[in-house]
Amino acid sequence: MSLLLSDLKSGALTLTLNRPERANAFTLDLIRALLSALEQAGRDSQVRVIVVTGAGRVFGAGQDIEEIKSYGDNLSYREHLLKTYNPLILLIRQIEKPILAAVNGPCAGASLGLALACDIRLAAETANFVVGFNGIGLAPDSAVSLLLPALIGLGRASEFTFTNAPISAHRAFEIGLVNRLHPADKLMAETQKLAAQLAAGPVGAFGLTKRAFNRAALRNLEETLNYEADLQEIAGKRFEHKEGVAAFLEKRKPHFEQTP
Repeated sequence: MSLLLSDLKSGALTLTLNRPERANAFTLDLIRALLSALEQAGRDSQVRVIVVTGAGRVFGAGQDIEEIKSYGDNLSYREHLLKTYNPLILLIRQIEKPILAAVNGPCAGASLGLALACDIRLAAETANFVVGFNGIGLAPDSAVSLLLPALIGLGRASEFTFTNAPISAHRAFEIGLVNRLHPADKLMAETQKLAAQLAAGPVGAFGLTKRAFNRAALRNLEETLNYEADLQEIAGKRFEHKEGVAAFLEKRKPHFEQTP
């Protein structure tokens, strides 16, 4: 089974994360497949708009924790980010074509970073968003530390990150986290309608506009991603992360107040 589904229609390329049995959580192979597909789409003149979504009822659960656990204690979070999410987020912002996120269900962690990096976010009314990182004793990465406050404000970003509370689709729409909200059974049709509208537009001008927005609002994106990697290297070695991962896998509440 392919980890990433690809469908090109009328200039709109839909890329579907296809690990529904694992809540479309990212593995190294899935990230590589997505990077490759996006790089190719950026070069392909037939592709004028890109849509990213998830198979089944989940957009994405972020990093597959069990894969991370399998690497053992020698994993460098910094090196992992430099090979995976940092280039992914940069590529999404550098492709001079509109990229839409069709958030069809729960969206957390690095998958939230993916959605935030897209130009426009459409969400199903049944979707929800969880920042996720602090829940397993980590700091935000995948440019969430930059993009989330930029979209919803520093206070709200701090609250949702510290509490790890889910943000409902309706609340996400109210605070500007998503652009459009649709019934779940109409999300993809509405997304494709917008994609077709954009594909018929001046994509070259859209690309220059995206370049201008990057310079005006996201000038320090690459620096932020690198700094997030530094912080994640620190967080990944602490007791809080070990306890957070253990609690996640054991499906219990973490006990961060305990010391090793």
